[in-house]
Amino acid sequence: MTTVLCVPQWQGSASGKAPRLVVGAHRAAELVPADEVVTVPVAEAGGDKVAGVRAFDVLVENQWLTRQALAAIDDRVITVGGDCAVDIAPISAAHARYGDALTVLWIDAHPDVYSPQTLPSGAFHGMVVRALLGDGPAGLALERHLTPQQVIIAGERAGDASEHEYLAEIGLRRYGVDDLERVLDGLHGPVYVHIDLDVLEPSAFGATCYPEPDGVRPQRLIDLVAQVDDIVGAAITEHAPAGDDVDPGEAEVIRRLGAALTR
Repeated sequence: MTTVLCVPQWQGSASGKAPRLVVGAHRAAELVPADEVVTVPVAEAGGDKVAGVRAFDVLVENQWLTRQALAAIDDRVITVGGDCAVDIAPISAAHARYGDALTVLWIDAHPDVYSPQTLPSGAFHGMVVRALLGDGPAGLALERHLTPQQVIIAGERAGDASEHEYLAEIGLRRYGVDDLERVLDGLHGPVYVHIDLDVLEPSAFGATCYPEPDGVRPQRLIDLVAQVDDIVGAAITEHAPAGDDVDPGEAEVIRRLGAALTR
């Protein structure tokens, strides 16, 4: 049994296109194979910047609402966002269930290890991995944080210098586009797979807030995901369609990624 948890949150992003993440979340949630779709009633308005985090109050409330929704689900959960910050509560739940055996495969063009002090915009979706590791704002970080050995970043090609310094300091494993398949070496379950769609090559899939050149071709990503054993949870995030009409090509990419995650 698989449940899609739709979290149409946009406030974690600072992009001018961020409100389109709401539309993208609803569209993507309809494309992932599931027995049920549960939508979290997240806030629609923005919030205040507190302690260097944009819309801090709204993000804390949305995370609480997501945890409440998760508490009522006993299936495998595929979370569909919204911005990358929608993954905090689902990963926390997976960690509570599987403990230190859990590996989080973070597939993203960006490493998302900024801090409130190093990211002037305060966009929390750029701080999520750091929060997973226990170095995040109170109210938004994991109660029981992951260790660096439990997180692998894949497809990253746009990290800031401060982020790379942090990654080197803690010894987090990271792979770019050229050596993407190396993430499979020694990877075994239980695995939680996070996919930020900006990992994809923009000429093949450009409906994201922060597209980065020289990305992963969709078929390559689908093939990679299909080889990951024992996926216990996953997320597809950051779909920001440009218009109100559905793009068939974009929809097909998301549908096939969803099928690979839930096979």
